[in-house]
Amino acid sequence: MASPIRILTAVPICDGHDSAINTINLEFIRHGIEVVYLGFHRYVGDIVRAAIQEDVAAIGISSYNGGHLDFFTDIVSQLTGKGANDIAVFGGGGGTITHDDARQMKRKGVDEIFFAGTSLAEMADYVKKGYGKRKKRRVKSNPDLVLARKLTELEEGASRWRKHQPSKDANPARTKGRTSKVIGFTGPGGAGKTTLIDELVLRFLQRQPKTRIAILSHDPSVIGEGALLGDRATMINSQDDRVFMRSMATRGQAGGLSPATESCLALLAHSGFDYVIIETVGTGQEALPFRNKLVDQTVLVMNPDYGARLQLQKIVMLDVADIVVVNKTDLERAKAALSEIEQRLTQNKRKQEIVATVAKRHRDPGVDELFELITK
Repeated sequence: MASPIRILTAVPICDGHDSAINTINLEFIRHGIEVVYLGFHRYVGDIVRAAIQEDVAAIGISSYNGGHLDFFTDIVSQLTGKGANDIAVFGGGGGTITHDDARQMKRKGVDEIFFAGTSLAEMADYVKKGYGKRKKRRVKSNPDLVLARKLTELEEGASRWRKHQPSKDANPARTKGRTSKVIGFTGPGGAGKTTLIDELVLRFLQRQPKTRIAILSHDPSVIGEGALLGDRATMINSQDDRVFMRSMATRGQAGGLSPATESCLALLAHSGFDYVIIETVGTGQEALPFRNKLVDQTVLVMNPDYGARLQLQKIVMLDVADIVVVNKTDLERAKAALSEIEQRLTQNKRKQEIVATVAKRHRDPGVDELFELITK
């Protein structure tokens, strides 16, 4: 199968109008496109950084704040300055962008502007026809761009580097020459994994001024269609030049990871990062995503509303996780949940840590405790 088209969509700074872009994202997914959604109120630098790290074919901007002339062309300019001028830029803005504005924007390198009344199918067809075949790409010295395109080659199964990968029985995180500690986060959807990781990244950035972090984040592919890769939209603190983040779709593989995860992880673990964090898709009772010793440390993130106490006996990750985080402990049932989970862990008769967090809370002491466990 040909690899899906990957694009990034975003809404500019000082613009909270995300209804249109959310609708367009869904249409793109239905047409087999993988959409990395960065969210709204985003700076040019954040968009360009994300587009390079994600190695997308194009950036789609939905702009309703009236600043489109400068914003779009600034994106084109920054892409060119970072050696990524083969990443295209397109977008729209309902009635806020005039035809004269569009002509000026095209002269400055913007590919296409869609106006009010353009059908969703027409936009999707444009993306499929215009970006289905990538332009000839010349990788310059930008380290993020070089790394991003190696990851793309691994995802596409076309990299010679794969020949030098360790066997499936080896641990890529501990192969000779690796520089990173690899931490795996898993848990059910809605437990708050992404928010928790973003808060940990904030602590890395503040307390370890030279630390560099890579994040490998997974979202499910829609069967027979594309994927919405939306973890970046909730990553606020991770918009930093010391953080490299790559979003991956499962592309039909069950278990919470992508077919290329092991190869991409091995590359990142040898690329000079101090920590590599892997986040799986939301997983269920039977999931054991980190087989073949993919990670050095496993963190299971749960919320207090897991159902009856009997459900805890069925969650196999509770047997193997090094750290169990009960997030959202500001909820009513948190105290009982912590007691039940702690009793469940004692049955395993091995050293496991349990941490209570409220990841959305500023300076949460539970997240501080988790950070200390990970970094000690």
